[in-house]
Amino acid sequence: MIETLLGATLTIGGVPILVREIVGNIFGLLSAYGGMKRVVWAWPVGIIGNLLLFTVFLGGVFHTPQDLDLYGQAGRQVMFLIVSCYGWYQWAKASKQGVKESDELDPSRSIVSEPAAVQPHWASTKERLGMLIVAVVGTLVCALIFQALGSWGPWADAWIFVGSMLATFGMAKGWTEFWLIWIGVDIVGVPLLLMAGYYPSAALYIFYAGFVLWGFFTWLKTQNSAKTH
Repeated sequence: MIETLLGATLTIGGVPILVREIVGNIFGLLSAYGGMKRVVWAWPVGIIGNLLLFTVFLGGVFHTPQDLDLYGQAGRQVMFLIVSCYGWYQWAKASKQGVKESDELDPSRSIVSEPAAVQPHWASTKERLGMLIVAVVGTLVCALIFQALGSWGPWADAWIFVGSMLATFGMAKGWTEFWLIWIGVDIVGVPLLLMAGYYPSAALYIFYAGFVLWGFFTWLKTQNSAKTH
């Protein structure tokens, strides 16, 4: 049964596509929506998608229709899982604190709706400089590693890995900039995935481009609203 589920494919336009790639990306999209809404369940939902997509992007290992290994894409699923555990803990702690504070004002509030787990804010100048250094050095180092491992498209794969790490960490910290980092990841990710034949993931990246802009302006509006109160 497990082998059947892992190997299930759909043929779209004459191209075989793994069902778990589609399902994994749906979970990723749900996680992104939860992140925009700043609710804790975004993290565990994302972890399920990470586990599925990890097997998808090691195509040569798991013998997917593409039969290609994208170590950056696969590695970022592991990174997502680790950072998501951190983000899950951070947001759950903040959410519980929010419930406690709202209960003191109105005991019925926590029953009606889940409070936002984080308050959006800009990163400091020092934090932005740190992100820039990690982006440049991390991409260079990862590209050399992925190239040595035989990854397909190692330089693009490296930026996607490092950019995704920075964006996910920024989401956990509540930095509004994390949405802009995702746009940079999408710009590189779409061509790479299309050329590699990962069409559902490429399609999701295209959709993400619009979604992250929506998310960015939603967080920015929330951030500016908080300043006026």
